[in-house]
Amino acid sequence: MRIFLCAAGVAALFGGSILTAQVEDPGKALNDLLAEKTADRLKLTFEFRARPETRTGNNFGISPDLENPLFRTRIGAQFDFTDWFRVSAMGQDARAPQYGGPAPATARDTMDLQEGFLEFFAKRKTGFGAVFGRQMVSMGEGRVIGIPQWVNTSRTYDTARLYYRLPNARLELLSLSIVRVRPDDFNRPNLGDRLWGTYDTFSNVIPNGTLEVYLLRHAQNRPGGFTGQGSLGINSLGARVVGPLPYSFKYGIETVAQNGKTGPLVHRGFAWYSSLSRRLPLTLPLDLEVEYKYASGSSNPAVRDTTYDQLYAANHDKFGHADLFGWRNIKNLRSLDTLHITKPLAFNFMYDNWWLASPTDGLYNGSGALIVKPSSRNTLTHIGQETDFFATYQISGWLFGAGFAHIFKGDYLTKMTPGVNTRYMYVFQSYTF
Repeated sequence: MRIFLCAAGVAALFGGSILTAQVEDPGKALNDLLAEKTADRLKLTFEFRARPETRTGNNFGISPDLENPLFRTRIGAQFDFTDWFRVSAMGQDARAPQYGGPAPATARDTMDLQEGFLEFFAKRKTGFGAVFGRQMVSMGEGRVIGIPQWVNTSRTYDTARLYYRLPNARLELLSLSIVRVRPDDFNRPNLGDRLWGTYDTFSNVIPNGTLEVYLLRHAQNRPGGFTGQGSLGINSLGARVVGPLPYSFKYGIETVAQNGKTGPLVHRGFAWYSSLSRRLPLTLPLDLEVEYKYASGSSNPAVRDTTYDQLYAANHDKFGHADLFGWRNIKNLRSLDTLHITKPLAFNFMYDNWWLASPTDGLYNGSGALIVKPSSRNTLTHIGQETDFFATYQISGWLFGAGFAHIFKGDYLTKMTPGVNTRYMYVFQSYTF
């Protein structure tokens, strides 16, 4: 399998350029024709993605070793009945045929409804608009509300959204419930686990930048759910700013403060991140980015809950491609360097270093679940490091890629888990329109 991955990666990256140079984008041509024949009212969407992958050296938590190919197909359509009424629908079929047993809901879901929503006044540049139905929703960079697209089944929500657009602002009220994947049955929303509140965007407050402000309520009343006993009620007040700096630098900052309750415990949580990036105008352009993230943990979780609730985050690319850790009780230093060989071809190197924010709290995965139990006697904080090498080739609707990730365990993983150093290798190709 690993030899196959290496060979497939080379073929995908370098053979892909020959293929795409000779074959035009048929999906774009079809949509152009439909737009002409229907007065720009009908649009089709399609995706096919194949990703053989292998992960070894990980035998703790709920992300065991794996070696299998993943396939995902999406087919959808969007139709504007009038200038103020739009209907959109998309089906998704996700397969993991050689998983070695019943594949989890993150890998397999026979054809189901991924999106199906009504949107009102979608074409208006100002004024009211609304969305009702099932939709993939991402806000900002997906650190609070996002779609983990790397997951084979991805994520979608049953939602109601009401917004008002101004020339330099968008004010929105929204209610979301994650749709739980049921591989052999029709997927259903988990109405006992929901997020509601306001998420507002302003483009005229900061010079040449964007400000996002949100107040969200995460509520859960499912027996045996997030809290085990009792209910969950967490308020998150947050803000995100992005924009340019002198000398061609760009910055990003986001911070979230939380209060409320986690079952019988008082909840107080906090998280923030900051990033700085710049493109070096060399013969081969080089993008440099560095960021630091923090999310609080609990020093005495039996008395007071101060572990940050990551809400509906999409953590892929933000904590390493091995996708083992999430934005809870963690400190993370990350860098990403991208060398643009040609316009479609890029080589990337990513580095991550992680520490626990509180040594007596546990370690959490990308979906927010506990994978290493808390210990009041633990004093170690260094989780480990990860290096990622990956390359992508993109032209028209075609995308080819391959990558390798290696986790070097720190003293915390050495002492608290039976896990050995994790290695993750993958290749993928997709076509989308």
